[in-house]
This record gives sequence, C-alpha cells and structure tokens, in this order.
Amino acid sequence: MKSSLHDFLAPDSIAILGASSDPTKRGYKAMVGLINDGYEGAIYPINPKADTILGYKAYPSMELLPGSAALALICTPAKTIPDLLAQCGRNGTKGAIILASGFGEVDEAGAKLGQEVLEAAQKANVRIVGPNTSGVFNLHKKVNLLALDNVKPGDIGIISQSGNMLLALALEAESNGHVGFSTYVGPGNQIDLGFADYLQYLGEDEHTRVATLYVEGFKDGRVFLNVAKEIAKTKPVVVYKSGSTEAGQKAAKSHTGALAGSYAMTVDLLRQVGVTVVSQSDEILPVAEGLGLLQQANGNRVAILADGGGQATIASDRLCEAGLELAELSDATRSALRDILFPQASLVNPVDVAGSTDANPKLLADCMSILIKDANVDMVFLVGMFGGYGIRFAEELKAEELQTADAIAELSGQTDKPLVVYSLYSHVRPEPLVRLREAGVPVYNSIEHAVQVLKALNERGAYIARSQRAELAQPLSPDAGVVATFKQAQSSGRDLFEFEAKSLLRTYGVDVPKELIVRNEAGFSEAVAEFGDTPLAMKVVSKDILHKSDAGGVKLNLSGEADLRRGHAEILASCKLYKADAEIEGVLLAPMARKGTEVIIGVSRDPVFGPVLMFGLGGIFVEVLEDVAFRAIPLSRDDAHSMVNQIKARKILEGARGEPAVSKDALVELLLKVSSIVDAHSEILELDLNPVIAYDDGYAVVDARVIVSQETPL
Repeated sequence: MKSSLHDFLAPDSIAILGASSDPTKRGYKAMVGLINDGYEGAIYPINPKADTILGYKAYPSMELLPGSAALALICTPAKTIPDLLAQCGRNGTKGAIILASGFGEVDEAGAKLGQEVLEAAQKANVRIVGPNTSGVFNLHKKVNLLALDNVKPGDIGIISQSGNMLLALALEAESNGHVGFSTYVGPGNQIDLGFADYLQYLGEDEHTRVATLYVEGFKDGRVFLNVAKEIAKTKPVVVYKSGSTEAGQKAAKSHTGALAGSYAMTVDLLRQVGVTVVSQSDEILPVAEGLGLLQQANGNRVAILADGGGQATIASDRLCEAGLELAELSDATRSALRDILFPQASLVNPVDVAGSTDANPKLLADCMSILIKDANVDMVFLVGMFGGYGIRFAEELKAEELQTADAIAELSGQTDKPLVVYSLYSHVRPEPLVRLREAGVPVYNSIEHAVQVLKALNERGAYIARSQRAELAQPLSPDAGVVATFKQAQSSGRDLFEFEAKSLLRTYGVDVPKELIVRNEAGFSEAVAEFGDTPLAMKVVSKDILHKSDAGGVKLNLSGEADLRRGHAEILASCKLYKADAEIEGVLLAPMARKGTEVIIGVSRDPVFGPVLMFGLGGIFVEVLEDVAFRAIPLSRDDAHSMVNQIKARKILEGARGEPAVSKDALVELLLKVSSIVDAHSEILELDLNPVIAYDDGYAVVDARVIVSQETPL
C-alpha cells in the first residue's frame, strides 16, 4: 500500500499556523522559505491578529480558509495544539508539523499533553510530524519550511533526529557544491509517525535515490527492520546510529540478555536487512552520494590505479581493513598495461603508473578501461592527482584531462562495475573533476571516504544477492507437550528447569547429550546402571538457583555410586549455604562432554527490535571481549552463515594451533533450529545455550537455560 505521507510531504497547499511578520519567529521564516524558493501551491497564513503577512492574505483560523490545506505547519505553543488539530481535521488537512517542545521529553505533564495531542490528531484524522521537530523540506516541490539558504534539489533524502546534523550536512553539501537533497524530515518525538513511516515514503519517492538517516533511537525497531528489508532491495539506505542503549537496559538474567540492546546489536540488525551503517559522522554524505550514484557492486575485488606509490599503499591498507580484496590481475590485463606504460610501472595491484601519465593523463582512462574488463575485478579505484595535472605540470594538460574525464565518464556509463576517484585536487574543484561529478562519477578528497563508499557498494550488492536466495528458517508447529511444559512453568511462576529446556530442544531435533534427573538417593543406583563408570557432570535443579556454579551447584568428573553420593551431598550443602530456602528438585546427571570448542548461542526479546539471536565463542570471548554477532529472528540460512563468519575469533572455529576445525554447517543448522523454536514459542523470554561444544562432526548442547515470559502468549 502506498504511503499516505505523499499527501502532505509533497503538498499542493500549506497553512502556517502562527504565521508572523516578526523575523525572529519560525512562522516568519517558514513563509520566507516558501516565497524565496518559489513555492507554487497555495500559502495560507493563520494569524487572528493580522490581515496580511508578507503580502499574503491572513486568516483568523483554519475553518475560514477558502480551501483545504494539505499540510499544516503549527508554530504555536504546545498547549494550543489540541484545539488547532481539531481545526485541521475540520479543514481536511492530511498532516501537521508540530514545532513546539514541552512534551514527553520534559516531564510527566508534558507526556500527558503529548497523549492529548495524539488523541486529538487521531480524532481529526491528521498525521503528526513531531512534536519537537526541526521541520520539513521537499526541495523538488519547492517546500522549504526551514528557510535554509543554498540547499539545492538532488536525490539524497534525509531523516534526522538532530536539526544540527541536518544543518551540518546542508553546509557540507554547500561547500562541496555538487550534492543535493530531495526531502528532509525531523522526526522529533515520534508520537505518531516514526522512522519506518518516513523510510517507506523515501523508498517510494521518485526524486530520492538514497535514503539517509541520523538515528538516536528507534521506537519500533522491528517495524523499521521490516520496512528497511524491502526498501534496501531497490534503494540504498544509509544510517548513522549515535550512542548506545546499554545504559538504559534493565539488569539481565543471562549472558544474552546482558549483551542484547547494545549499539553493536543495533548495527548487526540494520546490516542484516541491507542498511549501510556508517560509523563516522563525516562519512554520511560521501557514502550517501556514492551509493546514490553507483547503487551497488557485484563483488569485493578492487583494482587500484595510482600515479603515486604512497597513496597506493594507503589505499591498499584501508581497503584491506574494510574487508575488501585487492584483485588478482590476469596475465592478459598485465600484458595490456605493460604495452602502454613505462617499463618501471608496477603492474601488480595496486597498479602504479610510475610517471607514465605525467605528460599524458589520457593513459589513465586507457588503464581503467583495461582494468574494468578483467573478470577478476569488481571495482576500480583511481587514486592520485587526476584533475591537477594541468595545475601541477603544464596548463596545456588541462585539455587532455578534460578529454580523459569524458572518457572515464563514458566508461562508467558502459559498465556495471563501479569507478571511484580520489584526487588530491578535489577540494579546489578543477574542471576535469567537476565534469566527472556532473557525469555521475563520484570524486572524493579523502581516501578513507572513498574506501567507505567501495565497502558500502560491496555490502549492498551482497545484500541484494542474499535477498534473491533468502531461505528463512522453517516455521514450526508448536509441540503440545512443550506447550504444556511452558504452562506448568508459568503457573508456578518459574523458568524452565534445565532438563525441561533440553527436552524442549530435543523435541525439535537439537542434539542434546543423554541425561538423567535424580530426585532422591535411590536414583543413584539407576544412574550407575544407565551410565556405568562413565565420568558424569552433576548439576543442581532448582527454580531458586539460576547461576548454578556460583552456588556450588556443579560437580564434574564423578564416577561410580559412591562418588555420585558424595557429590550430591556437597551440592546440597553448598546450595543451602548459598540460599537457605531454595527449593531443590534434585540433580541432573549427564556424561562429561568430550573436548571441543565452546560457543554460546542465545536469544533475548529486545524491547525495541523483538526476538534477537546471538552467537559467539564461549568463555572469555563472550564475557570479556563481547565478540558476538546478532541477527533478528527469524534467520535465513545466509544470516546463520554470516553470524558464524562474523566473529573476530572465527579462526579458532577454523582450527588453530593444530586443533581440528569445527563443523560450521552443524552450527548453522543449530542456529536455524533455535530461530525456529523461538519463532514458534512466544513464551521464551530469553534462551541461553552456554556452552555448546562444537566438534568437527557436530556439536553437543551442554547447558541450556530458558527464561519464561509470565505473560499469556498471544
């Protein structure tokens, strides 16, 4: 369904409630912005104390307008807004921008007023931008309600929770002279419309080629992920996420809960749905520009063409740090380069022309043409002083550089392989570089920015390829016995016992070692009959003891009936000291797991993003280094593979210091099964499988913890 925001973010008529002739007022600035930009729709100033404002007839209220206003900009104090929204509803206005602050961001009274505003808007059938917003512009519609000077129409749409960030981007665009914008919205408090709504609009907007967001916090992250997942297939989406939500997290009961809600989790989830996440604020505009122009790459292999060794080395370093590869040039490519370059030129990527182009810059286009034809090359990165040959060497070379720019532009239009340029002279805007930019070839004055663009192009291409073969974890029909177990736990106000958690996993096909629960002394004879002299692990079973090791509730390598009885007595004594009134159901016995690589798999239900799965190596890697990967549930097979390969300690999984490599395929299957289990059971609030012992031929779930939601499942 098409977004309803088109009705008022590209309006044919605008009412300014609180319009003013006072230059210090927003109601004045908004009028000036519309007039100066030549807005062609109807402008209705609303001010009961004025007859005209800036040459436009003023009206005392919305109800006296000669026609309906598609959009209302409300510049009046917070307390006046509910009544004004009622007027907007009677006028047939579709959307209202509320500039005023003093709502939920201030105190409880403000939050109550915000609720009144929302209810008034819903009753009036008016959608709200804000409140506490910096405003809106739509430059292709000549709607400039911020009255910003020197912003020009373009294809970058911006949604920013910071008005100053929008101003910074506008000033940066003005400085570089070649970037323009389509629509800007400041979401403000998001009491009605949020990031997902605005992204949906930008995804549909014909004037927007890339959606760019500055985000401090999502209110409904799962809805945003669902929208972004679809939009990113057709348009790039760039997000700069500020801060972290860790400080606001409640105390968690598990490792997974402690790590969930972090900035790292948010970044992982955004990338899962194809969003390009930039980590530095000065990367926002360069990356948005590059993605808007080039859209995607079909691989990560980059050929560097340079006219200086130092910058070629820097570019190589930054590319490798970004996870990109230096393309292995074919023999035919090197031979073709050798035919046109000086003998001292380096023909091994990075290609250094070694002075060959000083008097003949047109060779750069010839070299790029050769490189782009190499099947081993996915992108070409021109590094050096192109655009400055006529400045540095001889003015006569400017004409050749212009011809070279035309040749590079033509080449870019003939290939789907991105061409990106870094030039020392970018900041002085020489004509050859201006010509390149006008032809849609991105030019940067920073190697680092250019590399981030190349990385973003590769990531988006990979996402589009993944989305075309996406295979989500198979949905499960909830098992009746498992449902009964959850109901029993909920009625007792407890979480699942470990043996119940493992039974849940077994029911759905997860490999869990055989085990036996012993509730009294007589059970140890049965255990010996079952396991013989096999070394066993013994763990306390109690709803009152969550962290068993802390309570002395774990004994390892017990063998034989006497050993089991001794271990049992020691566990009971320790647990009573730890928590005297703990109800102890018994102890759980299982064979000691053979040596392998410990990993952790966990799930938590994030209050913003919903169910999220975590994977990482166990032990110090999760507790101290927090080397983990996150994905939103349900997972696709590609999601599961990417989790296993994302962690920094993945080389341990691949076999280190002579240890065997683990079966990544088995871990992928386990991740998919856990995803399906959680997707089928809303009763699971948190789940921890820690440790899981990974082997070269499979895995063993050694410990399992399931924290049960005490809410009735939907």
